[in-house]
Amino acid sequence: MRKTMRNTTVTLLLLTLSISTVFLVYLHFFASNDRNLSGEWTAELDMGDRAAVTATGWLQDIEAVSVSLEDVEAHMQGMTIQVNLTMEQTGGSRGTFRCNVSQESYDACSRAAYEAFAVVFRELLAERLHMAGYAGSTDQDAVEALVVESFGMPTVSYLMSYGPALLPALEELQAQYEGSGVYETGEGILTRYYDGQGTNATRMERYIRKDSSLILAEEAEPALPGVFSEDYPVIFTLTEMQ
Repeated sequence: MRKTMRNTTVTLLLLTLSISTVFLVYLHFFASNDRNLSGEWTAELDMGDRAAVTATGWLQDIEAVSVSLEDVEAHMQGMTIQVNLTMEQTGGSRGTFRCNVSQESYDACSRAAYEAFAVVFRELLAERLHMAGYAGSTDQDAVEALVVESFGMPTVSYLMSYGPALLPALEELQAQYEGSGVYETGEGILTRYYDGQGTNATRMERYIRKDSSLILAEEAEPALPGVFSEDYPVIFTLTEMQ
């Protein structure tokens, strides 16, 4: 069962990577070559796939029920975390930047993910009750009442306390995205130098700007120019000009 889950996860990742690669190739040939990145940019990190895969694995391993990834994905739509990037060109191809993860959007996304998880959990519990010959009501409200009676807390609270971590930790995202410093652009590469993190605190990304969109794909190792990781491109939208 775990092998099936791994295969499903790899297939999803490869499919998404293929779509992203085609998108980047398209933009490489048709996007404008605007090196002025000044403005306030916002990206929405999609957490739906990760949350669905994690929830499905937990249900299959812990609850031993028949549930598919597609069943869970249907409830995990539109779950994003906002990343804000402010850039100001100070001259030529250089400028300053600051980036932060919105804690408010993180908290809202986490809550939404567990609420969706709770819906699936209650649906599966209702199926089990039917199989056991339970004669009472098994709608969402009735099952929720049974959960509170059995566990002493609502379904969402139970899953948040004893279920899996559906999202990466906020600290993990902050370590990956947050910081400030100076940047420079050249030959389609955006290099950011972070303040207060040592001389090697640099981040190199291939960037493409198309009107109000800024697409960044991170380089695998700063010491290996031109070699980029398979992380999905992060797409920022310009919300305000500097």
